[in-house]
Amino acid sequence: MKKIELLAPAGDLEKLKIAINYGASAVYFGGEDFSLRAGAGNMTLEEIQEGVLYAHERQAKAYLALNIFPHNEDIKPIKSYLASIKDIPIDAYIISDPGVLELIRQIDPDREIHLSTQANATNYMTTNFWFKQGVKRIVLARELNLSEIREIKNQGPPEADLEAFIHGAMCIS
Repeated sequence: MKKIELLAPAGDLEKLKIAINYGASAVYFGGEDFSLRAGAGNMTLEEIQEGVLYAHERQAKAYLALNIFPHNEDIKPIKSYLASIKDIPIDAYIISDPGVLELIRQIDPDREIHLSTQANATNYMTTNFWFKQGVKRIVLARELNLSEIREIKNQGPPEADLEAFIHGAMCIS
């Protein structure tokens, strides 16, 4: 049986360190731009670098939420942002938008990609679609019950990782 990953939100560098120190096996966070974690404090490039190093030194993973739904004017700045962070060894991007997925494929093609809960994956056909696009982990919609999650697991791609919020819609513990 696969070990369950305890993934905790890290709104800033201090919270990232606290989450790892108290047992999180992975953390997710947003940068200053392009994340739907707008009220979370978020991190500069330097803080992301420090946080990822801190996590990896403690055998924890670090995921960057890049899960906005960009408008046309956001595409060029996202490209620049991806170019500026591609050498930071984050473990995965968490995305919601197919266009952002395409940009990652162009700029940082070897990085693992997770689908954000914001993309509202509510059925096994959707998980099949995203898995075929190269998404390794699908964070399921928060409205699903255990029976629906079980059906997605049984009918979806067997190699895909599924993630579910266990405290409802809030990123709390």
